[in-house]
Amino acid sequence: MNFSDRLGKAIKEKNNPSVLGLDPKLEYIPESIKEKCRQQVDNAFQAAARSILEFNKRLIDATCDIIPAIKPQVAYYEMYGIEGLWALEETIAYGRQKGLIVIADGKRNDIGPTAEAYSMAFLGKTDIFGKACRAFNADALTVNAYLGIDGIKPFIGDCMNENKGIFVLVKTSNPSSGQLQDMKLEDGRRVYEMMADLVREWGEPLIGENGYSSIGAVVGATYPEQLKELRKRMPNAWILVPGYGAQGGTAQDVAHAFDKNGLGAIVNASRSLMCAYKLERWKGQFTHEEFAEAARAEAIRMRDDILSAL
Repeated sequence: MNFSDRLGKAIKEKNNPSVLGLDPKLEYIPESIKEKCRQQVDNAFQAAARSILEFNKRLIDATCDIIPAIKPQVAYYEMYGIEGLWALEETIAYGRQKGLIVIADGKRNDIGPTAEAYSMAFLGKTDIFGKACRAFNADALTVNAYLGIDGIKPFIGDCMNENKGIFVLVKTSNPSSGQLQDMKLEDGRRVYEMMADLVREWGEPLIGENGYSSIGAVVGATYPEQLKELRKRMPNAWILVPGYGAQGGTAQDVAHAFDKNGLGAIVNASRSLMCAYKLERWKGQFTHEEFAEAARAEAIRMRDDILSAL
């Protein structure tokens, strides 16, 4: 089953088009977890990585029956060096063990053999002494297509050969995205519109039985009008929607990413789930130590919020 069909099946089974973003900072993690890990090892990086992994596992355990997917942001693991990458690898493996779709948010971008190496690391296989080995083994990866088709071909190849997926940056949620993405080309299209047209073109050979391709797009909830426009421009692309919750995107905003049947998009929330105990609506009900229980409550509320908007 290709990635698109697996993603659609997971969303339908849980009746929930949301993603838990796992962008951990040590300040998000209760002191009890950090102190326990500090006592287990002397190395600070190892203690941090163990703390992050336990934090992630507890969030996954609390929400895996509600959400269909997780999205670890690779940078939050790389900052802890090799130990952080171990925590990333273990988090991906644990998510897959729990039956979740895992989207690695690495925004990888390069050409030729380097792009191929990135793709092998996250989506494909690496030949080691004649044996095909998987490194991080995510189900999908976010990619930056600024270098054109040369930088995308290796990822598309692994989508085809390994039943994996990619999400191409089209219109990102950050405030300054328009500095480049909204610039007009000679033919009248904006840069993000041109990128959307390329996503549609690249995705055509990988359309699954559900009518959507394994080549998807990233479009931020903070730009609802463009989201509405891009849904029409990329009729066969899954749209990964960041920006819900802490960045200000609402359920009404993200509703534009879906088709008339309520499919075609998956909405990410990171801080608002990881740190749900801090939210005004849950203050007094959950402590920092109960971060996982708070995340579950917020995940249910988020799901119902999005479904009601649809």
